[in-house]
Formats: sequence, C-alpha cells, structure tokens
Amino acid sequence: MQRIRLRYTKRGRLRFTSHRDFQRAFERALRRAEVPMAYSAGFTPHPKVSYANAAPTGTGSEAEYLEIALTEARDPERLRLLLDESLPAGLDIVDAVEARTSGLADRLTASVWELRLDGVDPADAERAVAAFGAAETVEVQRRTKNGVRTFDARSAVVSLENTTTTSDVPADRPTDRPCAILRLVVRHVTPAVRPDDVLSGLRAVADLAPPVPAAVTRLAQGLFDEETGAVTDPLAPDREAAAPEPQPAAAAAAAKAPA
Repeated sequence: MQRIRLRYTKRGRLRFTSHRDFQRAFERALRRAEVPMAYSAGFTPHPKVSYANAAPTGTGSEAEYLEIALTEARDPERLRLLLDESLPAGLDIVDAVEARTSGLADRLTASVWELRLDGVDPADAERAVAAFGAAETVEVQRRTKNGVRTFDARSAVVSLENTTTTSDVPADRPTDRPCAILRLVVRHVTPAVRPDDVLSGLRAVADLAPPVPAAVTRLAQGLFDEETGAVTDPLAPDREAAAPEPQPAAAAAAAKAPA
C-alpha cells in the first residue's frame, strides 16, 4: 500500500557495525515500533526492506538509505520518530519520505567522504593530494574472496581536497600532534573505489602513511551534478512529487474571495 524511504546514520562506535548487524537491529526496531510491514512470500517470509549501497564496516556515515513497504499508510515523520526511538544511539533515522518516484538505487551514483588523518601534517597531505590528482592512473590492490585484485583508484575520483583548517583541531588536542582532513568525492563504479583504496593510492604516489587508521565518514551520497560538481539529495524527487501543485494567481485569489 505504501513505500517509505529512510535516511539513517552510523555514528561513533556504531560505525563498526556490519551491514548484517544493522539489518538485525533495524528489523527488531520495526517490531518494537509495531510498523505494519509487508512481507515476502514463500516458506520463510521476510519484511520487505531494500537496502542501497551500504557503507563499509568501520566507516561512519551521515547518508545511508533504505526503503520499506507497508501494508497500511503511515505518516513518514511519525514513523521516523518511532523507528529512531527503537534503535540504539548512533544508528539514527534522520529523514523519511513517502516513495513517489522509482529508482532510488539508481540515484546513488556518487559519495562525499571525509577522511580524518590523525598524526599527518596538513602540508604533507597537501603534497600527497597534489600528486594523486596529477597522476593519470593510480593502481592499488585489494584482497577479495577471489584473491588479490589490482585496479585503478584514480579514474573514479571526481575531487580530492585538503580541507584542514585550524578550527578542525579540538582545543583539547595536543598542539604537537598534527591532523589533516581530506574531502573526497568519488563516483560509484565497478569495481567500487572505497576511501581505503584512495588512502592506498596516496601511499603509492606520495608515501603518505598515517600512523593510526584514518577516521572515515560518508557525508552524502546521491546523483552527481556534472555542472556544479555537487552530490544531490536522492530523496528530493520524492519531496517534489509530494508538494502541492502551485495555483495560478487568479485561481488563488478566487479561492480566498468571500462567497
């Protein structure tokens, strides 16, 4: 009867939850919130939940998306609040819209990532970013279930910038410990180029190796706008489809006129 699209986060220690961990937590939240879920057919029915392009385990995210199918209509905002209350802090439901268009997964074509490199001097990061951007190809390796795979990490990267400012360093951070913050925009291609692949590329072209693992957070994902270079909100088409049609001026005036 109704499809609802949700945006959720993975914050703090919850970034270490796997996608399967989140699935289990979310299905428990659906039961706690008494959401009238539609179920699949067959011997082992499952709630109809469609997940789209989940972030890798160990990375934080402000922009994860899923879609659920309901047997009864519900107000999206009320449903969002109920589900958010039923999930642990860090797995937060931050947006909900009724699905009025098709192809949510098709609108997730790029991501914006923040890479926090503790222990890396911003000047060294700047040089590594410049070397990465100047390279035509940057070959990296990743271990997969079928063995080690070599691929180009450069072609999928739209932009990589050093965005470090003095305000990025908390007041309680020792002044002798540097920190660099990078902003990465990457297209979703096959094979997928992940933030850790870009970090491997920075090590390959500029010998940049953070002394501690990078803190990686997905800030946004959606359609990549070629003209502006921005990654747009994938739920915007559903909001626009739900907006009332604007009335012509004459009709609006007539509606306000006394009978």
